[in-house]
Amino acid sequence: MTKIAIAQIIHESNTFAPHTTPLSDFRLRYGDEIVRFYTGAHNEVTGFLEGAALYGYEVVPTFCATATPSGTVQAAAFDWLAAELVRQLKAAGPVDGILLSLHGAFVAENVANADAEFARRVREAFGPTMPIVLTHDPHSSVGEDVVKNVDALVIYKTNPHIDMRERGLQAARILCGIIRGEAKPTTAYRSLPMMINIVHQHTSSPPLRDLWRELTTLEQQPGVLAASMSLCYQYSDVPAMGNVVVVVTNNDQAQADAIADDLAAKLWGLREALAVAIPDVAGAVKVAMQAKRGPFVIVDIGDNVGGGSAADSTFLLQELLAQEADGWVVTLADPKSVQACANGGIGATLSLTVGGKTDDMHGDPMLVTGRVKCLHDGKYEERAARHGGVRWGDQGLSALLEVQAAPNKAASYILLTSHRAAPMSLHQLQSVGIEPSYMRILTVKAAIAWKAAYEPVMTGFVIADTPGATQVNPRRWTYRHTRAGLWGLEGW
Repeated sequence: MTKIAIAQIIHESNTFAPHTTPLSDFRLRYGDEIVRFYTGAHNEVTGFLEGAALYGYEVVPTFCATATPSGTVQAAAFDWLAAELVRQLKAAGPVDGILLSLHGAFVAENVANADAEFARRVREAFGPTMPIVLTHDPHSSVGEDVVKNVDALVIYKTNPHIDMRERGLQAARILCGIIRGEAKPTTAYRSLPMMINIVHQHTSSPPLRDLWRELTTLEQQPGVLAASMSLCYQYSDVPAMGNVVVVVTNNDQAQADAIADDLAAKLWGLREALAVAIPDVAGAVKVAMQAKRGPFVIVDIGDNVGGGSAADSTFLLQELLAQEADGWVVTLADPKSVQACANGGIGATLSLTVGGKTDDMHGDPMLVTGRVKCLHDGKYEERAARHGGVRWGDQGLSALLEVQAAPNKAASYILLTSHRAAPMSLHQLQSVGIEPSYMRILTVKAAIAWKAAYEPVMTGFVIADTPGATQVNPRRWTYRHTRAGLWGLEGW
C-alpha cells in the first residue's frame, strides 16, 4: 500500500511584536498523539488523516509543532524545528510521498522566509523525485522559493479559515495522483505589488467574496489541480510580504499561466474598493452603545491575538468604563490576576490591577473591583468548523470577574485567562457561564477570525482602531524589508 508521511509546523510571526518566540512556546506532537488530537477536528492535518481511507494510502504521522501567533521566532528554535522536521520524516522509513502543512508567515531571527527553508530542507533530504504537496494559511508571505521546492501548493480559501480540512483532503488527492502517475503538477506563480489590509480580508463579504468564490469554480475545470491566492500577512516585515496567486495544473503550463494572469489582474483591479475607514476606540464604543439590541461586537483589532498580539490590551476596557456601558464582556490574558482570583475563591470581592502587563503597546494596567463569579480550567471543545480548525481549546486556568452588578445595570464581566487565546469559539465564553446571546456588547481581540463563531448570534459589529502590535494603519509601522512601492503600505 502507498505510504505517506505527514508533518506540520505552524507559526504566524509578527515581526513588530516586542518579544521573540522561544521553542518552549511550541506544542510538539508525535505519532499517535497527532492522530488523537486532530481526529474529528477541521484542520488540514485532519484532512491528511481522513485522506487515507478516501484515497487508499497508509498514513504515517511524524511531527507537528504549533504555537500561538507571536513575535519573531528565535534562531535556536528555528534551527531545532527544521532539524527535527527532517529527522522525524526520515524516521518514518521509506515513504511514497509527503504531505506538509506550513503556515506561510513563519519568520525567524536567522531566516526571513522560514517556511521556504523548511520546504527546501525536506526537498534536499528526500531528493527531486519525492512527491511533496504543501498547504499554507492565506495569511502568508509566499516567496517563489516555496513553490520551487514542492510539487504543489494549496492555500485555504476562506477567512475565517473554515475549509482547512477540505484543503488537507485536496492536498492528499493531488499527492495520490502524482504517486499513481495520473498527475504531473505544473505551477504558475504571480507576486503582486500590493497588500490587502486585514480589515478587508473577510472572504465571504465584498470586495473579496466573488473573486475567492471563483477559485472553487476554477478547480472544477479539467486539468486544474489547485487555484489559490494569499491574503498576505501585513505584520511580517519581509521581502515576500504581499498578495500572491498560485495556480497548479496537470502538465499544462499555458493553462496555469492564463488562469494566474487573469486572477492577478482581477485582484489588482480591486484596489479602488479597498479603502480603510474605521473609528477610534471612543467612537467604536459609542456605536456599540447606540445599537438597539445586542449582542453587538466591538473588534479590538490592535490586540488581534491571531496576529501575534499580547491579548491584554486595556484600551477598550478603559473606554467601556468611561462611557458607563453595561452588559459587556472583555477577555484579558493575565495569569497573575487569575491566580489572585483563585486565591480569593468563588464569591470573593477583589480589587485587581488587570491587563497591560506584557509590554508598553497595549495600554496601562487598570484597577477594577469585582466579584469572582467562576473559576475554570480553561479547557473546552468546539465541534463545528471554526477558524483554525482545532477541536480542543485551552486558555489555561481562567477566572470570570463580575465588575458591574448594580440594580439598574446589566452585569458586565472580565474573563481573565492564563494563556493567550483567540476568540475562535463561543465556548470560550460559554465554558465559564456566559451566554453570548444574552450580552449587550461582546469584545473580541481579533480581526476576521472571530466571525465564524460570532456571526450567528451578533446583531452587528464595529472595528475599533485600537493601538497595539496588530494596529492596522501601516503608517504606524516602519517597514524596512518589504518591496519598495508596495500598494497598501501608504496607510490612511
